[in-house]
Amino acid sequence: MSTAQISDFTPEAGSITMFSTEWCGYCKRLKTMLSATGIGFTEVDIENTPGTPELVEHVNGGNQTVPTVVYPDGTTATNPSLNDVKAKLGL
Repeated sequence: MSTAQISDFTPEAGSITMFSTEWCGYCKRLKTMLSATGIGFTEVDIENTPGTPELVEHVNGGNQTVPTVVYPDGTTATNPSLNDVKAKLGL
């Protein structure tokens, strides 16, 4: 199995990629807020997508913390607020 890379999940301008799990309350909250404000996102369940738990661990100092988001510039953020996402996307 090859290791997933951030570049494999870099979203288009104006949207984010969100690594999550089905049971994560913080993920559900962020998805609800993104949908309500019309910000596009692609959800990647780290429990069902090979290589992604290790990728999330890599960007979070060894922890599988979700939601972890990837921005169009390839940077990441862990459990960002809606305002953080909007600011990073220039909205």
